[in-house]
Amino acid sequence: MSFPTPPSPSLTPSMSPSAFALRGIVPPLITPLAARDELDCDGLQRLLDHVIDGGVSGVFILGTTGEAPSLSYRLRRQMITETTRLVRDRVPVLVGIADTAFTETVNLAKHAADSGASAAVLTTPYYFPAGQTELTSYVQNIQPLIPLPLMLYNMPQLTKVWFEIETLAKLASIDGIVGVKDSSGDMEYFGRLCKMKSVRPDWSILLGPEALLPQAHALGGDGGVSGGANIAPQLFVDCYRALQDGDAAKLDAVMQKINRFQDIYDIGKYASRHIKATKTAASLIGLCNDLPADPFHAFREPERQRVAEILRSIGLL
Repeated sequence: MSFPTPPSPSLTPSMSPSAFALRGIVPPLITPLAARDELDCDGLQRLLDHVIDGGVSGVFILGTTGEAPSLSYRLRRQMITETTRLVRDRVPVLVGIADTAFTETVNLAKHAADSGASAAVLTTPYYFPAGQTELTSYVQNIQPLIPLPLMLYNMPQLTKVWFEIETLAKLASIDGIVGVKDSSGDMEYFGRLCKMKSVRPDWSILLGPEALLPQAHALGGDGGVSGGANIAPQLFVDCYRALQDGDAAKLDAVMQKINRFQDIYDIGKYASRHIKATKTAASLIGLCNDLPADPFHAFREPERQRVAEILRSIGLL
C-alpha cells in the first residue's frame, strides 16, 4: 500500500483541534466474569483501581482482550454502565462498539454515550469481509450516528480486513474520527499511519503489540493499548515516560521486564492463550478470577504455575 499525498491543510476541514486527545498507556481491559454471562463487579472495581492507580491515561473496554464478541449484549451494556460508574471520571473510558450488525453497533455507542463514556472504538466489520470502498462508506454512514468521538481499530488478524492507508486518508476529513489504534504488528504500516498526522495532527495513534512500544514511539506514535497493563500498569507507564524523557537506562531496565512478561503469552497451545494468560495473571495477583468467556477454558494448574513463575521473576508476585 503506497501512502497517498495528503490534501492541502487549507483544504482539509478536519484540521480544527479535536476535543479528544489521548497519549500514554491505555489498558484494553479484561472483562472479569463471576459466571457465564455474569459480570464480577467487585473484581472490576479492583481492576479499575489497580490500573488507574498505576498511572494509565485511560481504559479501553470491550475490545479483543475484553472478549467483546463472546459477550451477550446485556453483559456488554452492563460492563459499560459499571465501568463508567466505577471510574468516576478519573480517566477517559473508551468503549469497543464493533459488531457484525450496523444497528447493534449504533445502539451500543448510544448506550456508551448515555453512560458517560469518553469515546467509541470501531473495528472493521467482521465475518463478511468488506472491500475498501464498502468499508469507507460504512464508516461515513455510521460515524454521524455515533454520539461520541470515534477511534478506528485496525485488527486484521481477527476481522480479516485492514483499514488501508488510502481508506484512512479518505476518512480523515471526518471531524468526529479522532485517531487509530493499530494491532496489526506491521511497523511499516504503523509508520505510514503516523504520517497521517500531516493531515490530522490532532489524531491519537496508538499501538497494540506492547513489546513494540519503543519502535512505535520512534515512528511518532502516541502510546500503547497494552494488554499487560491490566497486570503491571506502572511498568508500561514507566516505559512510556522513559520514552518521553529519552531516558535510555530506565527504558532498558523496563523493557527487560516487559520482554520477560511477554513469556506468559507463549503458554498454552491455542490462540486464546493471550486472554487466558492475562486473566490467569490477574487472578494470581488478586484482582479477579480467571474465568474466560465461552468457548475458552481457563488454564489448568501446570499453566497457572508457569504464569506465576514469570510474574515472580519480575517482581509482580
